[in-house]
Amino acid sequence: MSLVAIVGRPNVGKSTLFNRIIQERHAIVEAEPGVTRDRLYAKGEWAGKNFDLVDTGGIVPHSEELFDRAIREQAMLAIEEADSIVFVVDAMDGITPTDREIADLLRTANKPITLVVNKCDSHQHDINATEFYELGLGEPFPISAMSGRSTGEFLDQVVEPLANVSDEDDDRLKIAIVGRPNVGKSSLTNALLGEERMVVTPIAGTTRDAIDSVVKYYGEEIVLIDTAGLRRRSNIKESVELYSTMRTARAIDRCDVAIVMLDAELGLEAQDKRIISQVVEARKGLIIAVNKWDLIEKDTHTAGKMDTKIKEELRTVDYAPVIFISAVTKQRISKILDMAKEIQVRREARIPTHELNDRLIDMLDRTPPPNVRGRDLRINYATQVKTEPPVFAFFLNFPDLLPDSYKRYIERQLRKIYPLEGVPISFVFRKKNRDD
Repeated sequence: MSLVAIVGRPNVGKSTLFNRIIQERHAIVEAEPGVTRDRLYAKGEWAGKNFDLVDTGGIVPHSEELFDRAIREQAMLAIEEADSIVFVVDAMDGITPTDREIADLLRTANKPITLVVNKCDSHQHDINATEFYELGLGEPFPISAMSGRSTGEFLDQVVEPLANVSDEDDDRLKIAIVGRPNVGKSSLTNALLGEERMVVTPIAGTTRDAIDSVVKYYGEEIVLIDTAGLRRRSNIKESVELYSTMRTARAIDRCDVAIVMLDAELGLEAQDKRIISQVVEARKGLIIAVNKWDLIEKDTHTAGKMDTKIKEELRTVDYAPVIFISAVTKQRISKILDMAKEIQVRREARIPTHELNDRLIDMLDRTPPPNVRGRDLRINYATQVKTEPPVFAFFLNFPDLLPDSYKRYIERQLRKIYPLEGVPISFVFRKKNRDD
């Protein structure tokens, strides 16, 4: 689809306008300047035209401060990619030197530009928009992103040059890259993409939003979702950090497979376990990637020992594959994509009912459930009722009495029979019939 980029200096209301256009609270909005650091994508629609919308961080043209420089680079990439640009300025501040420099920059891009004068909350404020004719970018549109006032008029101009593409269901494999701050999530995304698409700095917590990118792998498009580093709630001091945690949860919800990254030097920590539990609860495919493996002094048994230690600590999630990578040296990173594709195939697979009963029920008959309250429990029948994620239904005479320990036994046996590595599975237990 065509891409529309929203640009401007810090704190002029770009993210508020972004949310207004897509009609949901997606971008992080705070009074604090500089909150939007990376490019943030979403789908938009206006006048029957569908497009991708990208929000960018505030451009500070000559600042050498680390974040300002990184944000500027990301905004420039968005401008290069865009088919149409929305330049947002502030009616209350009037034209600033930074606005002039950004206008000069945009003119060199040779793209359709719509000049939006934000914070015109009433007709009395519209007069403030007239001075922006001086920027030489055409008619300035006075709007209020907060209330939505007059946003339709400028959107008509934004979509006019865009191709009319229908919004079809996206069946591409979606991979969320999640983990604690500073484990190398953005570095892994950049390594897979082969370009500096995420803001990568040595400061923990740089990425605050969930960002979508597309990598082509052997002709197939795969969507990568780079997310904010999750923190324990006690460590979330800024409201923006809370939004980021929520955003990561949403990224997990909409992915097919999640890569949970660990720091090889720190190993598996309590917060890592909580993130893994979040992925399992969402019933998404799961890969555990131990990053920074190039920094570890190791022998031929080091990987095996750490793999065993991780699986022992995770216990009920020992079906998740563990891979040792280096986002910096690109060690084994392409294997992650292969593993994710294999896991998604398993999530989509359906086991024929006759085969499931012939193999699994026969195995369970040899080790039947224990007697509970004097009741002889017997599983009569099983069938797969859902894929993505796989859900299996078991029919027995007293489903409420089946011990959790036997349910775990069923899962272990099922995983012995079928290749379900990296795939959380669910069970439902139902009464055989009303007469039992």
